Amino acid sequence: MATDTSFNATVSAITDAFGDPTRRHVYLLVRSSGDDGVTASMVAAEVDIHTNVARHHLEKLAAGGYVEIQSGRPNASGAGRPSKRYVAVAAAHPEFPVRSDDLVLSLLGRALTRLPRDEAEQLAEEVGAEYGRVLAAGLTGDALESGHRSLRAAIGAVADALTAHGFAAHADDRNDRLRIINNHCPFGDVAMEHPVICAVDRGMVRGMLSELYTDGIGEVVTESSVALGDAICSTTV
Repeated sequence: MATDTSFNATVSAITDAFGDPTRRHVYLLVRSSGDDGVTASMVAAEVDIHTNVARHHLEKLAAGGYVEIQSGRPNASGAGRPSKRYVAVAAAHPEFPVRSDDLVLSLLGRALTRLPRDEAEQLAEEVGAEYGRVLAAGLTGDALESGHRSLRAAIGAVADALTAHGFAAHADDRNDRLRIINNHCPFGDVAMEHPVICAVDRGMVRGMLSELYTDGIGEVVTESSVALGDAICSTTV
């Protein structure tokens, strides 16, 4: 086991680096479990978060070398399929840099939880739409011109703009409906803990399309979200 000094440094580094008390709590649970470790469902029940959110934190800790992943049952007991368990690494010392945007996003997430969900979601979408209109105004040349020719081209331009801002997005056509799939979320852990922030993404799409396609875009809907347990994040028009 790590000494008290190194353990305190570990917890402090994790908290400072991510501005995230939930991950600190998760790490403490893993460490207190000893050699038996914990499963994502155990963490979810203890911290009162969705299992996918618990798994996200555990995988992040594992990727950083703070916990290790084992497959099996504690003390080799029980029957059935072995579970994926997370065990603390005794001498892990995280060295993540402090990022001010992580702290600001964490503050935003907590602030939104103080509002009724429908109001928080509306606010997040409005902010996203305003920002989306600003982004669209900055598009020039072929991206802007092609966007005015067809909705499909406009959605392609929106996907490119989102990718430039960290979303790793691409346009897709499914069941005669156009959608944008995001393979990466720049809001990271905050979106996982506060899925209402996904409305910012939807607002950005709506705001950009309102500038790039003047014939009317209809409804913009969050079709799926990793933060809500889906396999991908997608916005449908």
